[in-house]
Amino acid sequence: MVEMLIFLVAGIGALFIAGYSVHMFVGGLVSSESEQRIIFAVCTLVFCVMAYMAWDVVQRRSGKK
Repeated sequence: MVEMLIFLVAGIGALFIAGYSVHMFVGGLVSSESEQRIIFAVCTLVFCVMAYMAWDVVQRRSGKK
């Protein structure tokens, strides 16, 4: 249970860093609407990757893989 809390904090931090890095990279170069769409797309991609990694950990620990 404690490791789930650690994974949650790490995941939230990773999403924040991903969104902020996109903001720092494209902020001012594109319109704010485009920037928000790019941030949303990158954060969605990062979330999907983290969800897959969490699913893989659960599968490996349960011995199904």
